Amino acid sequence: MDSTSQRERQKERRRARIYTVAIELFKSGGFQATTATDIAKASNVSRGTFFNYYPYKEAVLLDYGAEIMERLRDHAEARLAQNAPSLTVLQEVWDQLAQETAQERDLIPPLAYELLNPDPERARTAYQALPLSKVIELILRPMQQGGQLRADLSLQRMCNLIADTYLMVALRWSAYGAEPTVQSLQDDMRRTLSFLLEGVLRR
Repeated sequence: MDSTSQRERQKERRRARIYTVAIELFKSGGFQATTATDIAKASNVSRGTFFNYYPYKEAVLLDYGAEIMERLRDHAEARLAQNAPSLTVLQEVWDQLAQETAQERDLIPPLAYELLNPDPERARTAYQALPLSKVIELILRPMQQGGQLRADLSLQRMCNLIADTYLMVALRWSAYGAEPTVQSLQDDMRRTLSFLLEGVLRR
């Protein structure tokens, strides 16, 4: 067996263990209350080893968010391959996103704040790990090609605006929502999406 390949697999297993343990601790004890030392101890690694895999605690959440984005993209690609209408697919993804957000309300604010991090490198890393605008672009591209979207804004710009608006809605709901239920978030997101689509559809 190649020693390099074996070391790489060991690293992958260690990273997966650290990730799994960290998410469990975040969910059971709260993100803010969980420290890197807590994660390292529960993962049976040193604190330094934790930071070798995740340079800061929030980086663990980026892996968590990336998994959500992958599920959304997979759903969108499958539905578009079935020739489902783009707006239907977007609504399905939007509802799925609301469910994912509502299920882990305590993890959404720190995850979302990474996208707004004043450190440009961390904000860039978060944006690359959470490509919601790219998923929306995948869904709306057939409509653009069919001339159904306004032509004075680029598809990328429109999708960025929709993704950014989700971020604000999710942050407001998770941090300040008077009715922190899946339905309240879903209703709010549906109204917001309807409003946004009024601005991007060709008249």
